Amino acid sequence: MTPDRLLILSVFVVASCGLAYELVAGALASYLLGDSVLQFSTIIGAYLFAMGIGAHLSRYVRDEDVLGRFVEIELLVALVGGVSAALLFIVFAWAGSPFRVSLYALVLIIGTLVGMEIPLVMRVLDQRRTAFADIVSRVLTFDYLGALAVSVLFPLVLAPRLGLARTALLFGMLNAAIALWVTHRFRHELPQRRTLALKGMGVMAVLALGMTGSERLIGWAERGLFGDEIVHARSSVYQRMVVTRWKDELRLYLNGNLQFSSRDEHRYHEALVLPAMENHPEPRRVLILGGGDGLAAREVLRYPSVAQVTLVDLDAAMTTLFASAPELVALNAGSLRDPRLRIVNSDAFGWLEATDEVPYDVVIVDLPDPTNHSLGKLYSVPFYAMLRRVLTPHSQVAIQAASPWYAPHAYWSVVATLKEAGYATTPYHAHVPSFGEWGFVAASRSPGFRPPQTYRVPTRFLDANTTALMFSFPPDMGPREVEPNWLNTQRLVQYFHDDWSRVAR
Repeated sequence: MTPDRLLILSVFVVASCGLAYELVAGALASYLLGDSVLQFSTIIGAYLFAMGIGAHLSRYVRDEDVLGRFVEIELLVALVGGVSAALLFIVFAWAGSPFRVSLYALVLIIGTLVGMEIPLVMRVLDQRRTAFADIVSRVLTFDYLGALAVSVLFPLVLAPRLGLARTALLFGMLNAAIALWVTHRFRHELPQRRTLALKGMGVMAVLALGMTGSERLIGWAERGLFGDEIVHARSSVYQRMVVTRWKDELRLYLNGNLQFSSRDEHRYHEALVLPAMENHPEPRRVLILGGGDGLAAREVLRYPSVAQVTLVDLDAAMTTLFASAPELVALNAGSLRDPRLRIVNSDAFGWLEATDEVPYDVVIVDLPDPTNHSLGKLYSVPFYAMLRRVLTPHSQVAIQAASPWYAPHAYWSVVATLKEAGYATTPYHAHVPSFGEWGFVAASRSPGFRPPQTYRVPTRFLDANTTALMFSFPPDMGPREVEPNWLNTQRLVQYFHDDWSRVAR
């Protein structure tokens, strides 16, 4: 293969690396800041803007220096892009507030450097008397092919298997390898080849060291973030899961947000599950949407009449962790191993749309808060309308609906959305010390829900008095004038962020 063709082929790797850093930054921002649409939109915009700056700056590279400058820029991209994810994890864990500044500063630096790469390659080829039409068509073809390759591999293979930090380091090593290859292949045209080769080997050594120690580095950063001993930490396609322990307390964090504490999760799960179960005389078939930790299933399976439970949770990594880790299995009482329970790892929206299951007696909807549009669709009028297809007139539904104290507009929007979808609703709330007041909605196709006065299973939190208090709202948590949540407006997501931003102030 001629040097020109090899140089054009290197564009494939260069383009893959450039897009990889952009995806890593977007995913990391979504993990740590939430609202994936906003994070990806702003990062893509900033990255493209920076690439434009880089393309403009490339014109100031002198013709006689273009090949050497290309190698130096590759090494800078390799170093900065390769360590970017690990560096951002550390900043988030130990500094907090400068995270956004650091994030966008790195995006702008990497984008500027990446924006210089392709113009410099084209100038090298132009100096070698390659026809301009061939330069443009070949370079852009391999540029787009590289982007396609990494856009497929990143969510399916790289992020879930390597994690974000090691993915960035891997692509940094690829950039450094290109720099070293160009230095070797064009050594007769590079007077400073020895210096460039030493720099390249130094960058490669730093990245290789980072690759071997990245897990310990991220673990160290996360210990600083969470404060307690980390007993489980893993990344999936969808989220970063961290389980911490302090004395006898276990806590689950998803993307840095607390999901439960073992000290008081029984309050949340009894409040979510038991009122709906008690409003059905003999619940036999139960559907749980979300709840991959198996804690809602634990409460459901305490009822002797239950013969079949279907649990639909998107993340197989979550259900696998909570079905296998001994301390987590003990917490959920082995619910995910129970022969009566069937796990379906699928998106709840798509599963409901496609299912032909016979109706369920009770449905528990234990989904994450509507922090972004992909979650907001699971609280929409169309979603609840599809849910009606698996209900009988006597089926009972219980839905976690965020906090009526911290996010009152979001909470009452969920109630309004259920009403718009044709449900009879009964709002209620419970105090969970780790979260404060938390909201739920009991719903059914026909009216008739009654707050239980007694329970057929032993309880740690609920009795006649606490149950009566759950269904009474003081004026400062009472109904708000809000809109239902439709897919095309996603008002609920806006309510949620507006409410919590007021709390932050």
